[in-house]
Amino acid sequence: MAESARRIADELRERIHSGELAPGTRLPGEPALVGEYGVAKETARRALTLLVTEGLAVRRRGSGTYVREFRPIRRVANRRLAEDGWGTGRSIWAADVGDRPMSVTDLEVYETAAPDHVARLLDLAEEAPVVVRDRLFVVEGEPVQAAVSYLPAELVRDTAIAQHDTGPGGTYARLAELGAKPVRFTEELRARMPSQAEVERLHLAEGTPVVEIWRTAFTEDGRAVEANRMLLDAGVYVMEYHLHG
Repeated sequence: MAESARRIADELRERIHSGELAPGTRLPGEPALVGEYGVAKETARRALTLLVTEGLAVRRRGSGTYVREFRPIRRVANRRLAEDGWGTGRSIWAADVGDRPMSVTDLEVYETAAPDHVARLLDLAEEAPVVVRDRLFVVEGEPVQAAVSYLPAELVRDTAIAQHDTGPGGTYARLAELGAKPVRFTEELRARMPSQAEVERLHLAEGTPVVEIWRTAFTEDGRAVEANRMLLDAGVYVMEYHLHG
């Protein structure tokens, strides 16, 4: 059954990539696939689910499965964190989406005790206070990433970083003004299935995984000044890294 589902998905994927099935086109439904390939209904459903999970298709309740119209976001980690971006007043996000319509919603900024994992990343005492910036990024009307930044409260309390609008260049530009310019970053990535709350917040299609990234920003002297947990819709992102030996 699994092999048959993959074979059907492979053929449909090829038709999508060739342009035969254009963005927005309704894919053959389960009954059509059952008739065409002589497989069980569950096999046909699994084939369509594979395409949904890959981000190539979306399900519309009561209507069917359609080729996804949303263009993937290419996340180039090296480029988006370069100082010639945020250091000149541009947001990190501009490197990802260019001139595509985007917005930040559900923004919350508050101070709280650092969770254990965050305290370790920032080398803080247990339950030391941190300023939290929690927000949702929306591109072309679709929520694509939820991000939560944690910064040492003693460093950023009563600054623009603790306000809703951090100003041109965002958090990193403000850290630089405070004498804590980020010059080095580490990112830890893992793919997993989302919780129900994450499914609802990112409007994820059934069976779509997420990519969870923890990024830590360091100053020249090695001080950790931000821990950022990002949750990405794996169906809309392409991850690109430029590595130099």
